[in-house]
Amino acid sequence: MGAKQQGADATAGRWMTIPRTLTFVQHASDVLLMKRAAHKRVFPNQYNGLGGHIERHEDPLSSARREILEESGLEVSNLSLRAIHHIDAGESSGIMLFVFTAISPTRDFTSDTSEGTLEWVPIERLNEYDLVEDLPLILPRILSMQEQDAPQFAHVSYDDTDIIRIRYGDTD
Repeated sequence: MGAKQQGADATAGRWMTIPRTLTFVQHASDVLLMKRAAHKRVFPNQYNGLGGHIERHEDPLSSARREILEESGLEVSNLSLRAIHHIDAGESSGIMLFVFTAISPTRDFTSDTSEGTLEWVPIERLNEYDLVEDLPLILPRILSMQEQDAPQFAHVSYDDTDIIRIRYGDTD
C-alpha cells in the first residue's frame, strides 16, 4: 500500500487531535505526581502525572516510557495502557490522551525543575492536593484497574458553563 494511500493529507474539514501521553507511576501505596511549574502554559501550579507530546517517530508506549525517564529518571515496569481520552476543549483541534500506569521499583527520582516539582503522594491523600481538574474523576477508575483489564475509552468535553464532562464508552 504505500504512504500516500494512508490518506494522511486529507485534513481539510477534518477534526484533528494532538497525541499525548499521561502516566501515573506507583510505588507501594503512593503515586508520583508533578506540581507543574508556575511559568507553564498548561496547568501551572497544579499536580498531574508524568507525560507530554508523542513525537513523530514514537508510538504511545515508547512516548510514555521516554517521558517518564525524562521527567523522573525512573525506569519502570508494568507500563500498561489504562485509558484513551478524546478531549474536546472547544478549539479547532483536540487532544488524544493515552493514559498509562506503571510501577517504580524505587522512590529515588531525579527532577528537571523547569517542568515542575515531583512528589510521591499517598493515594489516600490525593484529595488534599491541587490536582488537574480531571484527576479526581479519572484516578479512582485508573488506579483501581486490574492488570488484565482492557483500556477504558472516554470522551472529555466542557459544558456551557465550562464544567468538565467525561463520558465513558462502557457507560453509554
